[in-house]
Amino acid sequence: MRATLFLCHAVACCWLGSATLSKTDAKKSHKAEAETSLAEVSVLERGLVVSDPHWKDIVKEEKRHCAQIKKTFQGPVLGYVTPWNSHGYDIAKLFGSKLTSVSPVWLQLRRRGPEIFDVTGIHDHDPGWVKAVRKANKKVRMVPRLLFDGWSYQDYMSVLGSEDEIEELGGELVDVAKTEGFDGFTLELWSQLGGNKRKELVHLVKHVCETLKAKRLDCILVIPPAVTSTGQQGMFGREEFEQLAPTVDGFSLMTYDYSNGARPGPSSPLPWVRDCVLQLAPNTEWRQKILLGLNLYGLDFAGQGTEPILGARYIEMLREHRPKMLWDEYSAEHYFSYKRNNAVKHVVYYPSLKSMHMRISLAKELGTGLSLWELGQGLDYFYDLL
Repeated sequence: MRATLFLCHAVACCWLGSATLSKTDAKKSHKAEAETSLAEVSVLERGLVVSDPHWKDIVKEEKRHCAQIKKTFQGPVLGYVTPWNSHGYDIAKLFGSKLTSVSPVWLQLRRRGPEIFDVTGIHDHDPGWVKAVRKANKKVRMVPRLLFDGWSYQDYMSVLGSEDEIEELGGELVDVAKTEGFDGFTLELWSQLGGNKRKELVHLVKHVCETLKAKRLDCILVIPPAVTSTGQQGMFGREEFEQLAPTVDGFSLMTYDYSNGARPGPSSPLPWVRDCVLQLAPNTEWRQKILLGLNLYGLDFAGQGTEPILGARYIEMLREHRPKMLWDEYSAEHYFSYKRNNAVKHVVYYPSLKSMHMRISLAKELGTGLSLWELGQGLDYFYDLL
């Protein structure tokens, strides 16, 4: 999604004894801590969804999801996968029964000239993998992310001001979907104009979605947060939501990236996430079409910059630094700090069972769906919560 998302642009806990180890013993034990056998019950039933987890429990249990894979979250769940994270492909197959839609980040839409459009990235389409995902869930919808890529401002102006251009664009998408066997698309274009030309973008999205839906194809729209991290109104608000809700099948809401290198902190404070949903849909009429975004990656903040953290790296950091896990009550996120040899303090925010559970519970309370950026970035036992 956004460049910061990676940017690179990414989910198991019996308690160990807390006896003090010598440095030598600690190093030996690190290699033996991870458990890979599946669990008989979920992380909830095992009492692992807590605000005070020990780092050893995370390391030991993160691969141990429940052997019985069954969807418990009743709303729609969209999962993104990217070509640069192969684990996401495995996760989509393993937990396919918990997903209603999968959005591989494969495609780009380019404008080659007047009324000439080209969908690139089709070489990343893996029919064998798609078949395997569908085997896990016959009802899953394959809706690749389609990024409006390489468009100049003039390209947008030419398309937004021409019904013929919009009609050709929609026709090209239908042709690609039918040729490749896709079930629709996840459109990413809204943020490219920085909040400008909203009326014209509404018209474009509505027309394209109507064209897709006429051919029984899904149309999902990626949207930025309705409220910025500074409390300002975002680039997509209630007016646009209510105009598009009758036509768009789902709104993939990017309720993450709240903090950045200039202002270290949580990725998605829970009160802010709630506000982003309610700003768009204070009433419940269309709220089920909002796919509340969950980040499955973390961030390592330090004086010299910010580093994205995926699951494997997170586990390495826990083994290396053996930190005390801290719970941010307001944001409902876990974090820890450490120092390297240069004595620069690092602060790491990364999703936990508790933070994930609270956001999924919020989605249940508000009646929204979920969107996961991205499959394979988090810890495997996270999926017990879906």
